[in-house]
Amino acid sequence: MPDPNPATLDFLMTRRSRPAKTLALPVPDRAQLMPILTAAARTPDHGKLEPWRFIVIGRAALARLADLAETRGKALGKSPEDIAKGRIQFDQGNLAVAVIEVQKPSEKIPPIEQTYSAGAVCLGLLNAALASGWGANWLSGWPSHDATFRAQGLGLNDHERIAGFIHIGTESSAPPERPRPDLTAITRWLDT
Repeated sequence: MPDPNPATLDFLMTRRSRPAKTLALPVPDRAQLMPILTAAARTPDHGKLEPWRFIVIGRAALARLADLAETRGKALGKSPEDIAKGRIQFDQGNLAVAVIEVQKPSEKIPPIEQTYSAGAVCLGLLNAALASGWGANWLSGWPSHDATFRAQGLGLNDHERIAGFIHIGTESSAPPERPRPDLTAITRWLDT
């Protein structure tokens, strides 16, 4: 059995995402980001397929993605509110890491397990950024589900999807605690 790590458990019990709109400069540089990416890549990965990869997106690229989200929203007939919501996450950010799900052919590992692994990478990246002292937030939104946005904005192939955009920066204000799940309502114990 591994040794208990109360500090890690305390971190997990108190962790809190920081709203992307509250993340300011500075952001981690490449050297500071590498341990965060390394920690995120240490995720459950049945079959060691690595069905994910990273795209680090700087400020200028985020501005380009904001424009593309607006263009795509109009082309798709989205409401002005949806267009604004799709654009704002890129307008407000200074650094984001896109976690790209890359399905790998496997007779043993079903696609859904590869999707779960990509989601686990997102959470690992978010927690690693927070544990490193940065503010972080995991976002997706309608642009991440639009094939044209994915292809034009990030150069993704048809078999690649965006699992999430993890925005990272300096926390400018602490978010209030939010209600958490009632474990008694969502937990069932089976003893036999």
